[in-house]
Amino acid sequence: MGRWTPTHEAPEPLEGNVVAVVTGGTLLWFALFLVQLPFYGVLRDHGLLWWLWTCLAGGLLGCYGVWYVRRRDAAIKRAAGERETPGGESAPAPGAAPGDTPAPGDGGPGPRGDAP
Repeated sequence: MGRWTPTHEAPEPLEGNVVAVVTGGTLLWFALFLVQLPFYGVLRDHGLLWWLWTCLAGGLLGCYGVWYVRRRDAAIKRAAGERETPGGESAPAPGAAPGDTPAPGDGGPGPRGDAP
């Protein structure tokens, strides 16, 4: 049997509201922790106390996740703002000199960086 190879391109990844998803998950972990807290004795007697601590760990790690995705989102927005100039035009590619635009149909520099 031959190897399976895809016959089409993979779709672009979906970008949703990651901050809201991570915040919701974090709140869910903390809610589960608070719901189980009154049953501390029962969980301890049945050897299931790890359920409680798992929920607390999920909530605390979620706090780190919220901090991380908020910084990521801000960095993405900052990078998108830097790519545009006040005139509404896109900024030149990194390493290109200002005013150094290829002629139509030129194709720009070759694979080694030299002009064709």
